[in-house]
Amino acid sequence: MAAQRIESPQARIERVRGELLVVLDAIDDKLDVPKQARALGRRLRRSVRTNPAPWLAGAVGAAVLIAGGIALAVRRAR
Repeated sequence: MAAQRIESPQARIERVRGELLVVLDAIDDKLDVPKQARALGRRLRRSVRTNPAPWLAGAVGAAVLIAGGIALAVRRAR
């Protein structure tokens, strides 16, 4: 049986304080909206460079929907 190491109260406080700082840093990163926006922009650019086909299809689909909506509005206005 291996001997268990007993942690001193001061050592435990320091360990828990370090763990808390890691958690608080992670929360701060998640709540930093400009930082998250930059990260999202990087992921989107990487996605478009890696596989542009779905993005092109989405753009064409959006253009068709917009053109259809305009055509419908014009037709109803007559």
